[in-house]
Amino acid sequence: MAAKAGDNPDSLMALSTAFCLRNLRRTMCYLGDGNKLCLRSDVFLPSEICDKLVNTYMELVHSDSNFEPQDGFFLLFSDLRSTRLTRVQLREDLVRDRDLEAIGKQDLIELHLTYCNSLSARSLKTLASFRQTLVSLSLFGCSHIFYRKGGAPLACNEDDEEEEEQRPASRQALDTDFSFQGFNRLRLLNLGGLPEEVDPEALLKPLPALTSLDLSGVQLPRAAFLAQWKERLASLVLYNVDLSEELVNTVVELGHLRHLDISRERTSKFKMTRKILTAIVQGLVNLVSLDISGHIMLDNCTVPHLEEVTGSKNEDQVLNAIEAYTEFRPELAHRAINQLFDIARIQHCSQLLRALQLVIAALKCHKYEKSVQVTGSAALFYLTNTEYRSDQSMRLRRQVIQVVLNGMEQYQEVTVQRNCCLTLCNFSIPEELEFQYGRVNLLLLKILEPARQDESIQRIAVHLCNALVCQVDNHHKEAVGKMGFRSLWIKTYCDQVMEFSWSALWNITDETPDNCQMFLNCRGMSLFLDCLKEFPDKQELHRNMLGLLGNVAEVRALRPQLLTPQFISVFSDLLDSKADGIEVSYNACGVLSHIVFDGPEAWGMEEPLRDTVMDKMMAAIQSWDVTSRRNINYRSFEPILRLLPQSIAPVSQHWATWALFNLVSVYPSKYCPLLVKEGGIVLLEKVLELQTSHEETKDMARYDLTY
Repeated sequence: MAAKAGDNPDSLMALSTAFCLRNLRRTMCYLGDGNKLCLRSDVFLPSEICDKLVNTYMELVHSDSNFEPQDGFFLLFSDLRSTRLTRVQLREDLVRDRDLEAIGKQDLIELHLTYCNSLSARSLKTLASFRQTLVSLSLFGCSHIFYRKGGAPLACNEDDEEEEEQRPASRQALDTDFSFQGFNRLRLLNLGGLPEEVDPEALLKPLPALTSLDLSGVQLPRAAFLAQWKERLASLVLYNVDLSEELVNTVVELGHLRHLDISRERTSKFKMTRKILTAIVQGLVNLVSLDISGHIMLDNCTVPHLEEVTGSKNEDQVLNAIEAYTEFRPELAHRAINQLFDIARIQHCSQLLRALQLVIAALKCHKYEKSVQVTGSAALFYLTNTEYRSDQSMRLRRQVIQVVLNGMEQYQEVTVQRNCCLTLCNFSIPEELEFQYGRVNLLLLKILEPARQDESIQRIAVHLCNALVCQVDNHHKEAVGKMGFRSLWIKTYCDQVMEFSWSALWNITDETPDNCQMFLNCRGMSLFLDCLKEFPDKQELHRNMLGLLGNVAEVRALRPQLLTPQFISVFSDLLDSKADGIEVSYNACGVLSHIVFDGPEAWGMEEPLRDTVMDKMMAAIQSWDVTSRRNINYRSFEPILRLLPQSIAPVSQHWATWALFNLVSVYPSKYCPLLVKEGGIVLLEKVLELQTSHEETKDMARYDLTY
C-alpha cells in the first residue's frame, strides 16, 4: 500500500524537545530566587540538543497559540558549563537585546536573525562577541539593529533595563562604532533591508573571505567594492536593488558566481537588453542559477542552457518559487501561491505533499502578511478537498488544521476568516478537529459576535459549531456552552443564520442540563415565542426549536419553567402541525410527555386542563405513520426509556413506546443494539405488566421486543 502524503511520524527527538519545552519546570528547570527559571545543576546539554531546543522554542512561539513565551528562557543557555549553542535561528519582535546578550558567551557558528525589529545597536555589541566563530550571519529585516534606543541612558539595574527595552530605537541615533573587523571566519552574510544611512562598503570592507552575500533592497551608489570578492563569491543576491551599468559591469567580474539573483518585485527604469543578458551569461561561466524576474525584457531576450529556474510555467516552477521566496520575499511567495491555487482549483496538483508543506510553511512564516494569508488559506481549501483527501495522512491534516486556526486567530480579515472556515469544512467533524476542540470552538464563537456583519461567514461558523457538538460527549458540550453560549444564542435573532443557530443549540443542549439552564437564563422561551410568531411557516425552524425544548423538558428541575398556560397552549397547538412530516408534532409531544410525567400535583393550573392536553397528545400520536423515516439522530434512549415503567402518565408511556417502535423498525441495525445496550428490553416487559398501559401501547411494546 502506498504511503499517504506526510505519513512519516515525528521523530523521537522532535517529540521529546516539544515535551520538554512545554514542561520546562517538570523536566530541565526549577524556579530559583525571584521566580527565576534556572537550569537544573545535573543537566548538561550538547549543541545538538541546545540548538533544537532554541529553534523549536521559536517555532512553537510563532505557530502554537497554546504555547506561552517563557520569560528568561534564553538565560538558560548563558553558562557554557551546562549548555552549548552553535546554530540559532531567531525571528520577529519577540527577540530582544537581552535575549541575545544571554547567549553572548556561546561559540555560535550560525546566527540567523529575521525581522527582529526589537533589536537595537545594543545587540551589535553582542554580535561582536561571536566574531571568532561565526561562519553564517543573517540580519535580514532587522531594521533597527543599527540604531540606538531613542534617548536611552545606559541601563544600570533590571528596572532601568526593562524600561530601555520598551523604548523604540531612534532612527536618528545611528550607531557608527560597529565593524565586522575580526569576523575572519564569516562566509555567508545576509544584510537584506540594510538602512540607507548605513554605508555597505564601509561595513563590508573587513570581510574579504565572503562566499555568499545577500544585499536585498540595499542601495549601492558605489558598486565597485563588490569586486573585492571576485575570487571567492559564489552566491550574490541583489533582489530589489536598483541596477546600473556600473553595477552590472562589476557583477560580471565576479567570475566564481554560481548563483545570481538580480530580480525585482516591480519593474524599474533599468531595461534588461539582450546585450546585458549575454554579458552576464558569457562572463559568469560558472553560473548555475539566474533570477531576473520582474525586469522589462527587451530585444527578445532568452537565456539558453539554464534549467530549473522559478516561474509560473508549470507546477514544478511554481513550487520552486514558493520554496525559494517564502522566507525573505512574501510578495513573490504570494504570487506563486496564487498560481498554485489555480493549479489545485482548475487542473490537478500532482505533488500534493510538497505543495501542502510549502503552503503551511509560508503561512507560519508570514502570519501578519495579508496577501500570503489570503492566498495561502484559499490554496489550502482546494488542496484538502475530496479530490486530494485520500492521499493525505492524519498527521499532515492535523498540520493543516493547526495553521488554519493560527490564521483565524492572528488575522481578523474577512477573506482569511472565510477561507479558513471553508477549509475546516473539508475535515471530518468532530473527529478530525477534536484534538483542538476548545480552540476551534472559541474561534467560531468569536465569529458570531454581534460586531461581525458578514453573514456568509457566520452561517459557515454556525454550521461548524453544530457539527462539532452533534456527536460529542456532554463534557465537550458543557465546555462549548461556557465558552460562548450567548454568542451563539444572539445569532438566533431572526437573520439568515437563525435556522443553523437553533440547530446548533439543539445539539449543544442535548443531555446537557447546564446548557439547558443557560438557554432559559438567556430568555430562550421569549425568543421561541417571537420566532414562532415571526416565522409561522418555517418548518425546519419549528423542528429545531421544539427539538431544543425537548432537551430542556428532559431536565426535571427546569420543567416548572415550561409549565405556564402560555407555553402549554403553544405546545398543544403544535401537536396539530404537519410541518416537516411528523417532526414538529413529535417534538411537541415529547416536550409535553416529560411535563405531564411529573403528575397532576405538579400541573398547578386550571387552564389548559392536564387531561385535555393528554387526550390531544394521544390523538396526535395515533395520527402518525409509524413507518415514517425520521430526520433525527439519537445517541441515547435514556430520556425515552425513563418514561416507560410508570402509570402516572400513560400517554407519556405511549409516546415513548411509539418512538422506540418507529426507530427500531425503520432503522433496526442502528437502534436495536442501542435498545438492548441501555436496558430497554426489561423496561418494555414492565410496560406489558402494567394494568394502566393502553392496549395499543402494549402492542407496540411487543413489536419492539420481537426485533
